[in-house]
Amino acid sequence: MIYREFKGKKLSFLGFGAMRFPTLELDGKKTVDIALTEKMIDEAIVEGVNYFDTAWPYHGGESERILGKLLSKYPRESYFIADKFPGHQIMESYDVEGIFEEQLRRLRTDYIDFYLLHNVYEKSMETYLDPKHGIIDYLLEQKRLGRIKHLGFSAHADVEGLKSFLDTAGKHMEFCQIQLNYLDWTLQRANEKCELLNSYGIPIWVMEPVRGGKLANLPEAAEAKLRQVAKCGSAASYGFRFLMDIPGVTVVLSGMSSLEQVKDNLRTCEREAPLSADVRSVLLEIAEGLKKSVPCTHCGYCKEGCPKELDIPALISVYNEVSFSDSVNSAMRVEFLPEEKKPAACIACGKCSSICPQNIDIPKTLRALTVRLGEIPSWKDICRERDEEQKENAAK
Repeated sequence: MIYREFKGKKLSFLGFGAMRFPTLELDGKKTVDIALTEKMIDEAIVEGVNYFDTAWPYHGGESERILGKLLSKYPRESYFIADKFPGHQIMESYDVEGIFEEQLRRLRTDYIDFYLLHNVYEKSMETYLDPKHGIIDYLLEQKRLGRIKHLGFSAHADVEGLKSFLDTAGKHMEFCQIQLNYLDWTLQRANEKCELLNSYGIPIWVMEPVRGGKLANLPEAAEAKLRQVAKCGSAASYGFRFLMDIPGVTVVLSGMSSLEQVKDNLRTCEREAPLSADVRSVLLEIAEGLKKSVPCTHCGYCKEGCPKELDIPALISVYNEVSFSDSVNSAMRVEFLPEEKKPAACIACGKCSSICPQNIDIPKTLRALTVRLGEIPSWKDICRERDEEQKENAAK
């Protein structure tokens, strides 16, 4: 197993994400296949994985309980647990202490090694920074008491939003978890986020290294192009190897759902094997082919004459992301905007298109984004369903 150093600790390069545990049908409902999950975790630990990541809403709250139970048979000092505070769920008030204490109970531990502010983005950062909630102050106190060993955050913010948060709260943050893979290298400007985090001296944790499985199951033409320069190894393995020599990358999380996925990722992470320039170039070509993107360069000219003062480059960025997949995390960047700043507020005056250096039909793109967003479940609905599921599980 590859290990990376972090403040005197040796962390496995491959981290086990607990968001996508295998499931089975029981009494007409999907539930976690605990027996298979245990085999997967055991296999990972035997082969050197020591980092396990979960969160309050995963599997309706069951992820924390299951992970705590399955890890409890091992010495507590032999593994690291990462968990997250759900400030991204946007509530009127938060019982910060109650949530944290419940997480400790679920995980069967008296401390959490790596604790994150979950999903910092343009809207949720207001919640995290609002003194009336006292979220960061409370977590810093738990860190002082040794109940949190390291405090960080996960982020789906754009580059500008990420910088804003770092400027405000970065002094308290020890690491940052971002969506990083060879598709999002440009699609979500992950390359720029890496540069930004490195400039602040913030180590990088990676989520979605194979984009929820999409980069592990490439279209036939893309797979054929990859095999011209890479004869062996799974498609997923090249997603991990793409990350091996990116400065700052410390832990790469994989939400594994089968024993086969565990074994494949373990093989990939046995040793350092960064990609050759040729293979890296082909992967980036494949990424471009997977996109259906509008060629916005974020020059910002379009914003200057917009009578509605819309953040057009940010909206086009969301359009490019949701055109590729049903990305709730991307869609919520629009969901929580004021109505007058959403794409539907565009009056199609055409001033933006007339000065766009890329000749983009911006009103058409914003209309298409409005339609596309209507096809994706809202974050508020998802949070409501998760809360109901957690209540059901707690009542059992």
